Amino acid sequence: MQTNLADWIKDTPEGREADSILRKCVHCGFCLATCPTYNLLGDELDSPRGRIYLMKQMLEGEAVTEKTQLHLDRCLTCRSCESTCPSGVQYGRLVDIGRELVEKKVGRSVAEGTQRGVLKRALPRTGLFSAALALGRIMKPVLPKALAAKIPVKRTPGAWPAPRHARNMLVLQGCVQPAIDPDINAATARVLDRVGVSLIAVPSAGCCGSLPQHLGDAEAAHVLIKRNIDAWWTYIEAGAEAVVVTASGCGTMVAEYGHALRNDPVYAAKAAKISALFRDVSQVVAAEQERLSPLLRASTPPSRVAFHSPCTLQHGLKIRGVVEGLLRDAGFELTAVPDGHLCCGSAGTYSILQPELSKQLRGNKIAALTSGSPAVIASANVACMAHLESGLDGKVPVRHWIEMLDEQLAAS
Repeated sequence: MQTNLADWIKDTPEGREADSILRKCVHCGFCLATCPTYNLLGDELDSPRGRIYLMKQMLEGEAVTEKTQLHLDRCLTCRSCESTCPSGVQYGRLVDIGRELVEKKVGRSVAEGTQRGVLKRALPRTGLFSAALALGRIMKPVLPKALAAKIPVKRTPGAWPAPRHARNMLVLQGCVQPAIDPDINAATARVLDRVGVSLIAVPSAGCCGSLPQHLGDAEAAHVLIKRNIDAWWTYIEAGAEAVVVTASGCGTMVAEYGHALRNDPVYAAKAAKISALFRDVSQVVAAEQERLSPLLRASTPPSRVAFHSPCTLQHGLKIRGVVEGLLRDAGFELTAVPDGHLCCGSAGTYSILQPELSKQLRGNKIAALTSGSPAVIASANVACMAHLESGLDGKVPVRHWIEMLDEQLAAS
């Protein structure tokens, strides 16, 4: 694609990156077939190709309107288009640039600005979110049904083994996960402890930064990234093998810390190191599979499991088939999931900001996941888990796959 970026953007880091990405797009249209919003709405401006066209217009100096903002808002950033694109267009990075520019050029109404401001400031603060969730659980019986459905049941963490091994890894605690399902990381610690790895949680590390990043506020995201780097750095210098992330949505962000801070003279090298050390929990467990397999002795008939592969796992991190293999090795029977590449509609804050589209996508995903009559639905991202759970009305439990593996190990 030929480009002619406007003077105000072309010589900036964002402009140079956007120009490079735009030039890779050949407008072939392969991305349309795998775009969830295009499948629902049938409007090319709600497809990656259409949104790329709108962003190109903006970057070339044409007027930016609320129409551009609307179509970028509707994007899930699921990055399914990246898995389909034959030209390697890094659409996720482009849309982050586009959203930030549109926020500055178009702005928001008072109501929209307030809502987004609350999300950017409240969700990354674990203590505040935990308090709000606790209050929501108390008030759940009197809340409107739609709102009550979004409040997950309380889960308690099991034991976290004390550090006792020569090998150690760090784990991202995240922001909402400790409140929604605190046993995910504890289960990971127990599984890794069995293969001689101590998992260390650093309390001062929290939100990965993806929430403000995808809401068009890269500056706020960078503050959170730097806080995490500072919290982890002493441990990394002491020899921590990896930074393990158990929520694939957060993992996609941590994997790109080096890119996010590439122009920061103080943090660029440290951020690149963090990205190099990043591992999704499935990668860590798969690397230890030879040691784990002898420990897995299924004593009961295999449970039927539908695995929901989050977009961030299969499209963002490009990890496909790994979790499925680990579950099969643990003795579970996996059911077929039609259209497994499509998004469930969670997408961070998307389910709050775009509720109608999100509900449609959730309904489609639940129909696909339950089509094989599973006893349980497994996933790899806490936000997807909570979103799916809110639409199932307790009919099928939703679990993180690492918790299921931990239970299988404990029963063996």
